[in-house]
Amino acid sequence: MAKPPLNPSFGDLIRKTRHFDSEGELAALEHQHGEGLPLLIAVIETKLLLKDDACRLYADTLGFAYVDPFASLITEEAIAAVPIEVAKKVGMIGLYVLDGVLTAVFSSPNDATLVKRVSQIAQIPISPVFALPRDIADAILIQYSNEKNIEESLNELGHSRLFDNPDLAADRLAALADSESVVQILDDIFYYAIRERATDIHIEAQETESRVRFRIDGQLREVLTYSRKLHRAFISRIKIVCNLNIAESRFPQDGRFSMPVGTSKANFRVSSIPAQYGEKMVIRVLATTSKKSMVTLEKMMMSQPILKPFQRLIQNPNGIIFVTGPTGSGKTTTLYAALHEINKPDTNISTIEDPIEIQLAGVTQTQVNAHIDLKFSTVLRALLRQDPDVILVGEIRDLETAKIASEAAMTGHIVFATLHTNSAAQAIVRLIEIGVEPYMVAPSIIGVLAQRLAARICENCKEPYYPTRDVLKKYFKEEGLADVPFFRGRGCTACRGTGYKGRIAFHELVLITEEIRTLITNNASVQQITAAAAKVGFKPLRYDGLKKVLLGLTTIEEIEANTSFEWAT
Repeated sequence: MAKPPLNPSFGDLIRKTRHFDSEGELAALEHQHGEGLPLLIAVIETKLLLKDDACRLYADTLGFAYVDPFASLITEEAIAAVPIEVAKKVGMIGLYVLDGVLTAVFSSPNDATLVKRVSQIAQIPISPVFALPRDIADAILIQYSNEKNIEESLNELGHSRLFDNPDLAADRLAALADSESVVQILDDIFYYAIRERATDIHIEAQETESRVRFRIDGQLREVLTYSRKLHRAFISRIKIVCNLNIAESRFPQDGRFSMPVGTSKANFRVSSIPAQYGEKMVIRVLATTSKKSMVTLEKMMMSQPILKPFQRLIQNPNGIIFVTGPTGSGKTTTLYAALHEINKPDTNISTIEDPIEIQLAGVTQTQVNAHIDLKFSTVLRALLRQDPDVILVGEIRDLETAKIASEAAMTGHIVFATLHTNSAAQAIVRLIEIGVEPYMVAPSIIGVLAQRLAARICENCKEPYYPTRDVLKKYFKEEGLADVPFFRGRGCTACRGTGYKGRIAFHELVLITEEIRTLITNNASVQQITAAAAKVGFKPLRYDGLKKVLLGLTTIEEIEANTSFEWAT
């Protein structure tokens, strides 16, 4: 008599999930795909279950854990343990080494012979876990990408005579831009940017060569140089995937494109402008929509004197709350964290974004579309007829949007929005400068949070030091800090020798009091509003930044680079 299987079937586990009511659809998929990986992929593609839920159930049938490689820690040590040729052939990738054991994802972790063979090659015991084959394949492309491999490909392509003619016609240029070698190199550059956590990719022609630079942790770093004769083909290739005009190089152009990363997509925003030696293209690396982790307000490491009032502020039933700062200062992340905190089943939350960066369960998210004239103001006006409690406006750019947001705040809605200003108090004056009447600004606005990001000291090479008395005197009014250790990064392989890895936010918060409302009505200056805010505890950005320095999270140099001078303490 045959023994029953140790683990239940995948189909049976699906049937036992809460709210399962798709027996007909599941039975059809089982009939068509059987019981293994093909059924799992079909279940995900037909959206019968969410990807992570389906993968966990399938991994249970194998008797192994499920780990998404795009949501897991992956260390250099784990990548170095297995050659790329083996990883690609087997369909596996190492995640991390703990207590002398390599945890690695396989699409078939139950294949003991395969796991043993890889363990022998890596010369380390392996603890296998499960992931989808497509996720593993793209994780390999990203994690094994490096400057050396890309430079070799660039040098090889640079020797090709196909690119020698600088005046190629548009159709010939398009054909070159679609060639496999150009496509592969650009894909490698984008994967490498994702691996290095770059927020922007700069592709620019110089007098004698072209270069690629990444902005990582707020700092721009040159990562590659290549022959100038390849430049037009690279720019044209990116224009093609953005549906832009490759024959037009005299005027700026903007576009977007996506590329698959496992079963998800990485999104990119593109800007091209004419320059002296050829077009310059800057590509903003946006979040992979399904995998950008939600950062809560608590995890943002906000200082308590700012966190507690801000948490009370977002519980208000009506009013506008602004988060301000330059592009790339983490404003959207803070707004998402605020929404996450108040996202309850009895609250109707709607957002207007450009683009949608994180998918928020239980929140109605709408993306503006300039091509069909779907503007912030158009969507905002429509949202007010959708019985909203909370509205997030990605950015207030014009008078119409500002007026509608102010009216919404005065008619029983809480509105979250961003503005590009240098300080919290400037946001109030900016609304009036846009054209909103002071009598509308004063009652509608309830608080403004200004934010900056500083590079965080690398935990792997962090070391203490004692700054000079002159440095202490410049930044701190308080005495007694001479014996307090400050910290910096020496530079190591983990941080690519920079001493920084990751970023930390610092803030200033203006709470709108009755005195400030009166000042707003009377067209007061930024200085007057700031002085009034100081009476109820307002401290400037640099004050909070230097607190982060004393906590050993960042350096004085980073705060200096990201704030204007003000006495901090």
